[in-house]
Amino acid sequence: MKLNKKHKGESFESLMKRFRKSVEKSDILNEVKAREHYIKPSTHRKLSREIAKKREKKRQDEQGLKRSRR
Repeated sequence: MKLNKKHKGESFESLMKRFRKSVEKSDILNEVKAREHYIKPSTHRKLSREIAKKREKKRQDEQGLKRSRR
C-alpha cells in the first residue's frame, strides 16, 4: 500500500493528486486487474505473442517497411 503524508500547508486536493500519481506510477491498478481472474500460462503466452505481433506490425507500418515472412 502506498502511503503519502500531508506536507505542511498542503491542500487535500494536491495530496490526492500526488497519491493518484504515485499509484499510477507504481502500476498497482493494472496488477489488481491482472490478478482478478486466473489465466493459464499457455493462454498468457498466447496473448503475449499476439500483442508482440500487433506491436511489430504497427512499428513496421509506421516505418513503411514491407517484409515478407518466409
